[in-house]
Amino acid sequence: MEWVFDGGRPCLDLVNTRRARHAEGVELLTGPDALAEWLGLAGFTAGPVTAGNVLAAKALREAVDRVLLTELPKWRDVDLVNTTAAAAPALPPRLAFGDGGLRREVPAPPDPAAAALAALAADAIDLATSGASIRICAADDCGLRFSDASPRRNRQWCSMSRCGNRAKARAHYARLRPQTHLSQ
Repeated sequence: MEWVFDGGRPCLDLVNTRRARHAEGVELLTGPDALAEWLGLAGFTAGPVTAGNVLAAKALREAVDRVLLTELPKWRDVDLVNTTAAAAPALPPRLAFGDGGLRREVPAPPDPAAAALAALAADAIDLATSGASIRICAADDCGLRFSDASPRRNRQWCSMSRCGNRAKARAHYARLRPQTHLSQ
């Protein structure tokens, strides 16, 4: 399976690294290399990724999913999101000498993967408190989560180019099918 970034928010894109939740599920974060690849494609500097980072990412992913889709989430999920967000190192910018004089430099965090997870947790906190509509794709074979920012808040598909097109094509062929039998 390929990575999909149709959630509308980075924390939902993390949630979508587990596919086919309606069935048995397909795990895309299969190891450190997979998490490093996903973090890089999601715009984060991952640095070296450990098996512990993968376990932390999976735990955060499931907690975020439950926090965003449950009316009253469990305390342990809220605590995990809060704890992960708080783990982001607050590294102040520094002055450094450059070719043209002084420049602003932000030091790299000691564990870039953990810092990326902290940013994802902070994004989940922002999303959970924003009043945004979080939906699950209406396609029977999908189940991806997305933030519905449509004007009427009635978006059904994670992606029009993928699930929406397939559903519209099925509906179109279903409408044509009875006419085909009548004309023969």
